[in-house]
Amino acid sequence: MKNNLLKLTFLVSGSLFILSCGDSKAPAAPNPMNAPVPVNAYTISEEQVVGTDTYPGTVVPLNEVELRAQVSGYITNSYVQDGQMVTKGQKLYEIDRTQYQATYNQALANLRTARANMERVRQDLARYENLAKQDAIARQRVDYARADFATAQAEVASAQAGISGASTNLRYSTITAPMSGRIGIAQVKIGAQVSPGSTLINTISADNPIALDIVVNATEVPRFTRLQQKKASSDSTFTIQLTDGSIYPQPGKIQAIDRAIDPQTGTITVRISFPNQERVLIPGMTAILRVRNADIGRQLVIPNKAVTEQMGEFFTYVIQGDSVVQSKVLLGTKVADKIVVREGLKAGDKIVVEGTQKLRPGAKVVLGAPQPTATGAAGGR
Repeated sequence: MKNNLLKLTFLVSGSLFILSCGDSKAPAAPNPMNAPVPVNAYTISEEQVVGTDTYPGTVVPLNEVELRAQVSGYITNSYVQDGQMVTKGQKLYEIDRTQYQATYNQALANLRTARANMERVRQDLARYENLAKQDAIARQRVDYARADFATAQAEVASAQAGISGASTNLRYSTITAPMSGRIGIAQVKIGAQVSPGSTLINTISADNPIALDIVVNATEVPRFTRLQQKKASSDSTFTIQLTDGSIYPQPGKIQAIDRAIDPQTGTITVRISFPNQERVLIPGMTAILRVRNADIGRQLVIPNKAVTEQMGEFFTYVIQGDSVVQSKVLLGTKVADKIVVREGLKAGDKIVVEGTQKLRPGAKVVLGAPQPTATGAAGGR
């Protein structure tokens, strides 16, 4: 009985002790989610900007001709060096002329024979017609003579056609330049056999001026159409950036916009011509076309790292008092490590440039160096 009373006494005492401890008011622990986020800020201002859009392109000649044999035979002579400038009508290559010269000579002989025969028949006809006037010859004989003369005339015409064909083949055995320009490296050597229409001998292209072909989306056609209609051709709307990063010194102008949009890709080809006196641009080389856009003059610019992307849209955090609000922005041209803002911000706005990865709309902020993340990233996009 005494043991039970002792146990009950201890239980009651322990409960009272616990209750007395529960009544004491301990200080609440701070909530880390409500702590201000250290950030670095940037005050937006205008800067001088020359905005450009870039398009990959391929250099192409404005005029180019392939030299192909029009008669068969063996290449017997070459009158040009690979890569040299040639003028229209200049002799370039020669195909074995022996056969074609012989054919031409035979055609000349045939023509002379046909003309001599026609002259004989003509004289016979004239004599028979005089006799017919005196009724000294049968009328049928005169008719035969007239038929013979007509046949002789046809033979002369046929011989003249033979001369034309033979002279054409003889002329084709010497290949001349159809245009002025630069000739490439010969695809055949002396002694090689060529066939009409199928054997490529060489190529001539005009390299001044020259062009750059780019492919643009169909939505940009109105813009390039307006640029094509500009009268001034000496401005720097179109410039070329070469593969080594240097800028080609001569500006260009739109030469042509292709006739139709490719239904498979939704794109169209635009050709821009450039002066090329120094032959810096060579057909086939790749380059970047730089096209000036609307971001010209004094523009609002912000650091690239101040921009965050969500579902294809771009935002910045604008500091208002001790907190931030998220602002949707319309971006323009990139300029080094900055980018033009066309809509969504104004000069004098203060935005977060470091510490954005810890922010949410309405978050409290404090200016200062943000703490590094686990990966050591500084934020931004």
